[in-house]
Amino acid sequence: MAIRIKARSGESAEQMMRRFKKMCEKEGLTKDIKRRAYFEKPSEKRRRAMRKVVKRATMTMVPGNAANAPAPGGTRPKPKTRRG
Repeated sequence: MAIRIKARSGESAEQMMRRFKKMCEKEGLTKDIKRRAYFEKPSEKRRRAMRKVVKRATMTMVPGNAANAPAPGGTRPKPKTRRG
């Protein structure tokens, strides 16, 4: 996919380049180019993908993580009271 930048009124070349770089970063082009700069064996690709899956799974299990927080409305057990 081609990224096109049109000059805005009163925009310098540096500002245009900065905007272009941000768009490339957002699209993931820079990360993709860096990854393709060197050959990666298929076993390394699988290993990298597996590490990503494991990391995602462990992040959902981390205590204090927003995705792991209890639902509002109280899932806590009621305190026991002493009656005499």
